[in-house]
Amino acid sequence: ESGDAGDYPLVTQEVTLISGQNLARGALLGKITASGKYNLSLQAAVDGSQTPVAILAEAVDASGGGKQCPIYETGEFNQDAVIFGTGHTAASVRDGLRALGIHLKAPVKP
Repeated sequence: ESGDAGDYPLVTQEVTLISGQNLARGALLGKITASGKYNLSLQAAVDGSQTPVAILAEAVDASGGGKQCPIYETGEFNQDAVIFGTGHTAASVRDGLRALGIHLKAPVKP
């Protein structure tokens, strides 16, 4: 189960997840302005990472130190497979992500 929801091109990039993060695939990430490193985007953050900019492409355990990891910079994703940090919802981030080429889709119910 990939969580991919459509044919929009997936663009990946290698970035650094900050130390102390242990995240599952599909986590919605923000970028810390000062360091350029990524972490789970929390609405209340004030370091730049409050703005979601990417989706984690695979589970990464950076508990013991920063780790390189793949992210999706663009693509279509099942919103139910995305892991939102505190304060974020599909509705609250959809417009901002769409401007970046990340499209959240509600799954089609049978």
